[in-house]
Amino acid sequence: MEDANSEPTVMPLDLLREITDGFSEERKLGSGSYGKVYLGVHQNGEKIAVKVLYDMPGVDDKHFQNEFKNLTRLQHPNIVRLVGYCHDIQEVQVMHEGKLVLAEKTHRALCLEYMSNGSLEKYLSDECDRYDWQKGYQIIKGICQGLNYLPNELKPPMYHFDLKPANILLDENMVPRIADFGISRLFKDEQTRATKSTLGTIGYLPPEYIKKI
Repeated sequence: MEDANSEPTVMPLDLLREITDGFSEERKLGSGSYGKVYLGVHQNGEKIAVKVLYDMPGVDDKHFQNEFKNLTRLQHPNIVRLVGYCHDIQEVQVMHEGKLVLAEKTHRALCLEYMSNGSLEKYLSDECDRYDWQKGYQIIKGICQGLNYLPNELKPPMYHFDLKPANILLDENMVPRIADFGISRLFKDEQTRATKSTLGTIGYLPPEYIKKI
């Protein structure tokens, strides 16, 4: 098990393919706005979550660097920890004007702690066996502690724009970890909104962000 204070390590694409069985459907944990998440299992048995970013407009090097920078700053027991990353450029064959040519393709992935109990969302459904009130209180308390850390202990502060049950993950002890900072942004005190376009999910936006619109 890695030290919680250790720096994220570089993980080549070939290694990620190996530990996720070639990014197989059987290893797929879920998908979001910016990528798919797979279960990776190292030879020593350690499990990680591998978030492979989509190759699409809006998910470029700038977005990757933003999320990577944000995640490396986060050190809190109620926030999911970044353990590694991949930024590989490989040559692939593509069709261009009726001919096969070589082109560069960038592969980006973020490797995170694996949360064995999944997201809070599934525990709120009618089909799920509910946890007791004491456990529910501890989950709420942990989420609040993580939320308090982001704007009040980080400098500059950070806000999560999509804090919904699907983005609250639970470890083997049902300790909550806030996850998916793909659309988080840094706001300095003097910064103002240059656009009124909405990021995140309506109903899950922080009040600090709404005030800046």
